[in-house]
Amino acid sequence: MSDSVNHPKHYTSHPSGVECIQVAEHYNFNVGNAIKYLWRAGIKTEEGKHPADKQVEDLQKAAWYINREIKRLK
Repeated sequence: MSDSVNHPKHYTSHPSGVECIQVAEHYNFNVGNAIKYLWRAGIKTEEGKHPADKQVEDLQKAAWYINREIKRLK
């Protein structure tokens, strides 16, 4: 069941039935957020934005968190 606060559709639509938070919460902040953006890339839409542009945006956000984590580790 979709609930925009407790169970957003873009986090619960994975074919496995697993919710994004069930995976992301096992990682630190940066990696968990990267997982979140990768998980929803291509699923979440935004009014006035082409779906491919939204997907690219989510992938760029994931990359931003991954790069931040790489810098933190160095």
